Amino acid sequence: MSFQPSHPIPYGRQHITEEDIQAVAETLRSDFLTQGPKVAEFEAKFAAYIGARYAVAVSNGTAALHLCALALGVQPGQRVITTPITFAASANCVLYCGGEVHFADIDPATALIDLAQVRRLLESHPKGYFHGLIPVDFAGLPVHLEEARKLADEFGLWIIEDACHAPGGFFEDSAGQQQGCGNGQLADLAIFSFHPVKHIATGEGGMITTNRADLYEKLLVLRTHGITKDPAQMHRHDGGWYMEMQTLGYNYRISDILTALGISQLSRADEGLARRRQLAVRYDAAFAAVPAVRPLAATPGHAYHLYVIRVADRKGLYDFLRTKQIFAQVHYIPVHTMPYYQELGWKPGDFPQAEAYYDQCLSIPMFPALTDEEQQYVIDCILEFVA
Repeated sequence: MSFQPSHPIPYGRQHITEEDIQAVAETLRSDFLTQGPKVAEFEAKFAAYIGARYAVAVSNGTAALHLCALALGVQPGQRVITTPITFAASANCVLYCGGEVHFADIDPATALIDLAQVRRLLESHPKGYFHGLIPVDFAGLPVHLEEARKLADEFGLWIIEDACHAPGGFFEDSAGQQQGCGNGQLADLAIFSFHPVKHIATGEGGMITTNRADLYEKLLVLRTHGITKDPAQMHRHDGGWYMEMQTLGYNYRISDILTALGISQLSRADEGLARRRQLAVRYDAAFAAVPAVRPLAATPGHAYHLYVIRVADRKGLYDFLRTKQIFAQVHYIPVHTMPYYQELGWKPGDFPQAEAYYDQCLSIPMFPALTDEEQQYVIDCILEFVA
């Protein structure tokens, strides 16, 4: 193996260009660092990119989830279904509002929530027992939201699509039309994250998209302490300074500094997505004839935030790759096995597919700045280990 990396190769990495730096510098020299024009510009451009009517930028993806749960009226006694293979925030947002989280197991081929398991869970309780569904476009592979929407309509559920991994992703519906992740056609609300390893990086940041005007108006108020400055919404209007706190909201705003970076990153989002898919094709080809390495199933609309493989000796491979300066990661530890959730009554063995997946999964390097040489080195090291 002739190539040797000059620096560690992580599973994901932000790509910051001189144009990004210039965009942030210009905002630092402007009149606004926060609550200025860049936030609205980012929202408008992101909504257009995703294909949704409205977008609300917030401080991070977790804040986005919390605001969605608040806007949909989650309260004590309400029950919401999500997947155990996700970052904990997808479930925690329900608990923040006093609701109860329930899980449905995953499809082992995709690691997505198994909608057949969701149906079984729904049918095992009276209608009205559950109130919502939070499917996750895990690794960038879209959940088939048309099928999820049919379930939701049948059982009276709302849907929050956790699309943090999937800006630019899509699935094909029964009419042969591409349905983009977060486009608002099938989910009531969708959320995105701009953490550094995501497709679009702002450092910290998140976005909510929706086609529902009523939810959009709620989100705008909830994002900013429950305060409105819109005279049309006020009980009275004392003057230009006047504002009203009309509900209990939060400071979940994002700054102009971060959204300036987001606008710059968004301008090359398609380029980054194309590179991710190109890298995935090369990985697929490299592992196609290697039974010991099993990538998750994919579709043409996969957005490839992550490239996940399953191997029998996951810890052995993880440790071996670190000796080669390759820093893979595990996504995710099943939420129901976390100590906090076990205190709520969940236990190992509740979701066997999720737990079997966790025992074998490994996310290997996947980011647009990964070079062909670096990727081949990663492939060679994995093949060396499994041989």
